[in-house]
Amino acid sequence: MNQPANQRSDRRDRNPRDREESELIDRLVGINRVAKTVKGGRNMSFAALVVVGDGKGKVGFGTGKAQEVPEAIRKATDNAKKNMIHVPLRDGRTLHHDIEGRYGAGHVVLRSAPPGTGVIAGGPMRAVFESMGVQDVVTKSIGTQNPHNMIKATFDALKNSTSPRAVAARRGLKVGDVVSRRGGEAAEA
Repeated sequence: MNQPANQRSDRRDRNPRDREESELIDRLVGINRVAKTVKGGRNMSFAALVVVGDGKGKVGFGTGKAQEVPEAIRKATDNAKKNMIHVPLRDGRTLHHDIEGRYGAGHVVLRSAPPGTGVIAGGPMRAVFESMGVQDVVTKSIGTQNPHNMIKATFDALKNSTSPRAVAARRGLKVGDVVSRRGGEAAEA
């Protein structure tokens, strides 16, 4: 039962990381069966697209390819954990402002929404917002139905998202000035 001190400390160091990874929400967006034609016939493999988030504004996506489906999903999940970004959320439930994103033929429009709206998004975008922890958002995908392009366009938009605090710091204003202007413009329109 008595273990050397260095083994116990190693175990303690691993626990927070294990807990952090167990808190992540992962969503399988799509699996494709792909075939490579070789001299002896066709080699079949599987490509997976996975979205991972912590439910508090961090989200990432990844792809993986392997001979078996579970291995492809594992590779995609590991890739998604490496490529996570942080998105500022208003009240922890919606985006701060409306955003557009593009990737290839994909064009997405993301709009903040009042409480109680829910996640109004299709397929791959829904997986991104649910894993990110967004509760109210309205989205529209224009131009493509390809899950890879939709997710990459969504991430392009989310990378351009800013919080009032960041805008105020950049302009040298107070946060109250930026937020009151946002409310004032809505009242004037």
